[in-house]
Formats: sequence, C-alpha cells, structure tokens
Amino acid sequence: MTAEKMLCLALYPDGHNERVLLGELLNKGGAAGKIYRDLTHPHSVAKIFHTKERSGTNRQKLEAMLNNRPDCTVFVDDKTGQEYPQLAWPTALLEDTQGFCIGYLMPQIDTNEAISLDYLIQKAVRRKLGLSERYLDRVFAAYNITSVVAALHACGHYIVDLKPSNVSVYKQNQLVVAFDCDGFSIKGENGARYPAEFVSEEYIYPEGMNQTCDEMGEEQDKFALAVIIFKLLNEGIHPFSGTPLKQEDMLSIQERIAGYHYAYGFWPDSYQRPHPYSIHDYLDKETMNLFERAFTKDKERPTALEWQAHLDYLLNHYKRCKKDKNHVYFTPKGCGLCMVAEKFKLQMENYKKQQKEPPTVRGMEVKELAAENLRRKKIEKEQLDKIKYYALHGLLAFLLIFFTFLYKIAKIFGHVLQEGGVFVQFILIVLGICGINGLLRFLVPYLPNRKYENILSMLQIYAYICMLIAFLTVNGFPIEWFKLSE
Repeated sequence: MTAEKMLCLALYPDGHNERVLLGELLNKGGAAGKIYRDLTHPHSVAKIFHTKERSGTNRQKLEAMLNNRPDCTVFVDDKTGQEYPQLAWPTALLEDTQGFCIGYLMPQIDTNEAISLDYLIQKAVRRKLGLSERYLDRVFAAYNITSVVAALHACGHYIVDLKPSNVSVYKQNQLVVAFDCDGFSIKGENGARYPAEFVSEEYIYPEGMNQTCDEMGEEQDKFALAVIIFKLLNEGIHPFSGTPLKQEDMLSIQERIAGYHYAYGFWPDSYQRPHPYSIHDYLDKETMNLFERAFTKDKERPTALEWQAHLDYLLNHYKRCKKDKNHVYFTPKGCGLCMVAEKFKLQMENYKKQQKEPPTVRGMEVKELAAENLRRKKIEKEQLDKIKYYALHGLLAFLLIFFTFLYKIAKIFGHVLQEGGVFVQFILIVLGICGINGLLRFLVPYLPNRKYENILSMLQIYAYICMLIAFLTVNGFPIEWFKLSE
C-alpha cells in the first residue's frame, strides 16, 4: 500500500480485531511517530512509529495501556452529549502485514478547538487569539488538569514530561487534553514499568536533577503539576522566576529549582525577590500552603487529588470584582489582578513621561552637546567669567579703601558713638565682624582660583585692624602713628 493508503490490523483490548485503512498524513508528529487519518473510523486517527526496531517493547507498553485505561479519557457533556477526549489514549494496537507493532489508534482531537495551554497562560497571547480573560476559566483549566493527572496516578501511570506545551485546552469550555500518551511512564502487570522517554527543564523537580526518566514518577508529576497551577493562577509567572538580588549572578530557571530558590513562600529567598507583577499575596491562604509544600525543601508535596479538591473549593468560594467582570478574588485583601493592572498602568505612564523628557548626559540635554551649542556656551561662560573678574576686583578695591578710611568715618560719628558707650561700640564691632565673615564666605564660590582665598584672608585681617583703629580713634586714644592714609 502507498503512504496515503495503508492497510493495518487493529487489535482491541476486548480481543477482537479488524482491518483498518489509513489515509493521508495529518501531522508529522514528534520524536515517536507520525499521525495519519483513519479512513475506517471518522473520529479516530493513527499514530505510526518512525521505525519497527522497538516493535516488541512498544507492543508490551501499548498492551499495558489498553488493559489499564484511566477513567478520564473522554468527557461527555451532559447537556449536548458531545464528547471531548482528555487523553490521546490508545484504543487499539496496530500491526502491519508482517505482524510488527507499528502504532496505535486513538481519538481524533480537533486542534483548531484544542489549543496549547501555553496560550491560555500568557495574557498577551490570550488577547491576540481572542481567548477568554475570565480568571475563573484559568482556575477551571487548572482543576481539569489535576483531574486528569489524578486519574492517571490512580492507575499507577505518570506523565513525567508534564508541561503546558504538552497539554491542550478546549477554547469553549477549558477542558484539557494530553497528547503523546505513549511517552508516559506506564504501569504494567506484575510490577512491570514502561518508563517515560522525555522530561523538560524548568519542570524537573529538584531531587530529580541527577535522575533519568526511568527513575522519575509521581514526585516529578506532583512538582510539574504545581508549577503549571502556579502559572495559571499567577498570570504566567513561573514559581522559580523572580528578580535576582545581584544582577551579575544570573541562574537559569532549572538552576533556581535545584537550589530551592522559591521567592513566593512564607520566608524571603536568599537569591531573588518575587516578580513585581506577581499576585501571590492575594491568593487564598490554603493555595499558598500547597505551593509552600510543593516548592520548598523537605516538605511532602500535595498530590493531584489534594489539588483537585482545593481547586474545586476555589471554584465554589470566590468574590467577584466590582471593577472588572473578568476578575475574582479569594481573600479580604481584594483583587490582585486589579492591583497588578494599576501598577502596570502607573509604570507605563512613568515610562511615557520619561520618553517625553529630553535625554541627558551628566545632567545636560543631548541636543545641548552639539558642537555649535558647546562653542556658544563656551563663549558665554568666558564672558560671564570676565564680568565676575572685574566685579570681584572692584569689590575688593572698594573694601580696601573703605576699611582704610574707616577711622575717619568713625570720627565723624564720634560724639554719637561716645554717648552710646563702649557696650554699644562693642556690639557694632561684633556685627561688623559677622558682616565681614558673611560677605567673604559669600564671595568664595565666585573666586577664579584658590590664590584669591589668601587675598580674602589678608583683607579680613586688615579689616579687623582698621576696626580696632577706628575704635581707638573714637575713644580718644593717641593713635598718631596709626594714620596710614596721611
């Protein structure tokens, strides 16, 4: 038969078999095999493995899956009767004409209706694709994931490579479906175990860093499930992402997981602070308790059943936000989604304000650093410095002349000062000294260079001497030899 028309033998778990005809290639699939249309059954597709080399092992694993089927493979809507596959679980084993196990039949899933869970987690993608913004829908999606994982664990099966890109969600009702079930860790008869084949970074539990997929089981699922729930409830933020305390010390997400650097717990983390847009402080207290157990060292991680029960509680105990009909909250603190929205709005307003302000370098606008502007400012500065130079020298000359003839000025008002007495004269002297000191301190910033500070110091001493001479003159002391100006 051609690749477009392939005749296979389908072996069902109840013992019967039938010939099925496979049609065109629908999907190149992943590492394990390709997806073909099942022309015999309109709601079924076939996954055909890339090679026959593992025919025996594949047969044993598929038989274990057919004989130990979870009870969540298909959800039937009570109102419409429509079926929604929740696991791409084998319905029949496929053999070729030579008797090799080449693949299996599974339910057909409408990939136009079932989109990657990654799309629901990210707000920007939700808006782009027109997906629901209702927070309860994300809580419901988390609940549906836990129900599927719980059903698998009840059978002794583990997903291991559990991550959002391996789970899809139906757009209209937030039911979920998991693909590539043949890659799960499957429990067989008599204690047999058919291990998983892959696991992805950012979802590997800390104790599993040095383990292979063969050694991973329920603990890996419990950790990865908690990560997905955290991202669904906290606007896509990974529980081990955050803002490092030291920017030069950047660890990958998986390295942070290995170091138990969970920044959203009851105690601060030594490596990082929480993401600035996290709403973890607004989550239900029991939700945070479960996350604390899932992500901190030496704690018993919550099972899928525990998560299922708690998420069911949240779906029935919430408060609606009065500001946004899509928001709900679970604590007296109020709506965390509104808090984040306001915080983001304020940050964007500040950013736009900064964008409007002219860019500066060392306090100067960039446009002022142009060569022409720099030349103009240099000329203006030189002219201002020249004015300051002449003004300073003129003031110094005036002060020198004023204090030189201070004793003559004092003689003019001598009778008034004598009537006031020595006490009044001392007050005037103190006020004069304070005035001189204040004036000289005022002049210091305007000095062209440090040599002028020495000139001011000498002028200060000269002023004090002249004030002393004026005092002696007013009070009739013999000071003929002090007359410097004559």
